[in-house]
Amino acid sequence: MTTTRRAFGTLAAGAALGVLAPAARATAASPHPRPIAADDFRRGLGQWFVELEQGGTVTASRGILEVDVPAGATVWFRRRLEGPYILEYTATPVSAGGVNDRVSDLNNFWNATDVRSPDDLFATPRSGALADYDYLTTYYAGYGANYDTTTRLRRYVGEPGVRPLIYDYTEPLLVANEPNHVRIVSDGQTVRWWNNGRLVFDYRDPEPYTSGHFAFRTTWSHFRISGFRVWRSTR
Repeated sequence: MTTTRRAFGTLAAGAALGVLAPAARATAASPHPRPIAADDFRRGLGQWFVELEQGGTVTASRGILEVDVPAGATVWFRRRLEGPYILEYTATPVSAGGVNDRVSDLNNFWNATDVRSPDDLFATPRSGALADYDYLTTYYAGYGANYDTTTRLRRYVGEPGVRPLIYDYTEPLLVANEPNHVRIVSDGQTVRWWNNGRLVFDYRDPEPYTSGHFAFRTTWSHFRISGFRVWRSTR
């Protein structure tokens, strides 16, 4: 059974953050057969916007989005997504002796809005450093973060230095060179994040973020990502 190191705080509005998600394996409903958004990563980065803290490389070709970076990196899907939806992708942490091959930080933002430019996320520049994202209202999953020692869900509220923590686990974590099939469910108050068929985060948000932008986020790591799809959720 999943253990927790800590789970604390309340949302800025005073709503309860809820209880820890179960770690038991479960099966998610099958997605609708026609995606509402997708990228097969064969035609470059036209659908993505990249923010890099200290350089590195982000490329999309031959079916792979490759992120190989020495510091913070956020790769935004340019299209704003409206719920309810199910988002899926597969990400593999590369450990093959490369300078950035640190197995850590399979992270996501979703339903993100920047309070400084709420109508256009990309109108406000960000450096790729994590603190720059405090101005977002967003969900943030950090899977295998902090040198692959923590797995957390946060609900950002758009205030500098405030990153309310909902769940904080010591497992599940990443495994070098092993694929992670991620499924994110955004359906009204229902917020779920799955990995390889396991329900990692299951949160009912009394004041949900129901639309916004999605991003891959990592720091000092090397990932290969494929199979990006967004499906309309069917209840």
